[in-house]
Amino acid sequence: MPILTKDEAQALLKKVLSYSTADECEVNISGSDSGNIRYARNAVSTSGNVSETTLVVSSAYGKKLGTATINEFDDASLEKVVRRAEELARLAPENPEFVSFLEPQKYTESIMFVPATAAITPKQRTDAVAQSLQVSKDNKLVAAGFLEDSRGFSAMMNSKGLFAYNTSTDVNFSVTVRTADGTGSGYATRGYNDISKLDTKAATEIAAQKSMKSTNAKAIEPGKYTVILEPAAAAVLLERILFDLDARQADEGRSSFSKAGGQTRLGEKLMDERVTIYSDPLNPELPTSTWNNDGRPHEKTNWIEKGVVKNFSYSRYWALKKNVKAIPAPDSFIMEGGTKSLQDLIAGTKKGILVTRLWYIRDVDPQTLLLTGLTRDGTFYIENGKIQYPIKNFRFNESPIIMLNNLEELGKTERTVSVESNNSYLIPPLKIRDFTFTSLSDAI
Repeated sequence: MPILTKDEAQALLKKVLSYSTADECEVNISGSDSGNIRYARNAVSTSGNVSETTLVVSSAYGKKLGTATINEFDDASLEKVVRRAEELARLAPENPEFVSFLEPQKYTESIMFVPATAAITPKQRTDAVAQSLQVSKDNKLVAAGFLEDSRGFSAMMNSKGLFAYNTSTDVNFSVTVRTADGTGSGYATRGYNDISKLDTKAATEIAAQKSMKSTNAKAIEPGKYTVILEPAAAAVLLERILFDLDARQADEGRSSFSKAGGQTRLGEKLMDERVTIYSDPLNPELPTSTWNNDGRPHEKTNWIEKGVVKNFSYSRYWALKKNVKAIPAPDSFIMEGGTKSLQDLIAGTKKGILVTRLWYIRDVDPQTLLLTGLTRDGTFYIENGKIQYPIKNFRFNESPIIMLNNLEELGKTERTVSVESNNSYLIPPLKIRDFTFTSLSDAI
């Protein structure tokens, strides 16, 4: 099914709602066309295109809710999915946390869609991958990577008259480059809405340099070190703070922002005053949807401001219970940075460790947001402002909240992609003191 225009989506959703006999009905539709190339051992292994569209109907009788999904769009199928949702609603028990669907809302126009990305051709895709592979071959290295671009739309309408529509484009690229003997490894990732910002050659050159420089790694003792986290490494830790900023979890004592006696840390200064984290759906470098999946508008929101916890996200039910504004969780976030480049941070470090990326992140203690994981694809020892030699990888145990209390410097903010969630963020490289490495890892 093609990407629907605003008028086409509106007409289709009106038709679906016309079949409804429930007290309330809400319909969501989303679709995307994407293309990809995967390569390994310096050769393309797979390529493909995926086109999918899904329609979800939610029907309510009082507090009884039923939901049904379909990917066929003839009239008979559309009526069938509505009847199925209504049937399930009648069978369902009452949901004590059900909140009636939203009235019409006002939305700003999203800026996520870039025509050049939507129009990418198979040749552009293969040329981009060829540039990456050439870097690896020229340096007698071995590369594996993945390039994916997509264009999509989403829309929703309900029986109260709410209608929302959004289009988006996206391109993600990641590459791992290893030495021929497998003893050195480097990594780079890039993600944009605008294909013109993607330079696969430059990204692969960074990964290739890390690969060649990470051979013959030395083992150093685990312990507390000053570290410089590149944005891709910082992303997998910082995003866990955002995931934890849920009001209900905090109120019920289930998060790192909870306090004894049913209190929370909202309004408390928990991090270095240089830490400001916010979301903005209209940021030109990181645009996101201007509405969330239940129809609430996304607005620019400060989550952490000068180290102080300023806002929690709320479900509509929990907001009503607490009599506060129902702030939706953001699709992404931006952390304010400084003026220094990554090289400047390295040059100003007497002794420390440069971390390319972290992976396999797991929870240790939700109450303190203590996490564990591993370094990989390029870990280096810094002394007197210069990278001296590669070191073996570590396992770490660290809380991003404690980490942001030990902040020494912030670099320039740049867009990166989390290897854990595949979400894009604007994050600076971070220089952190007393980062805890607990053991060595022999993995490359």
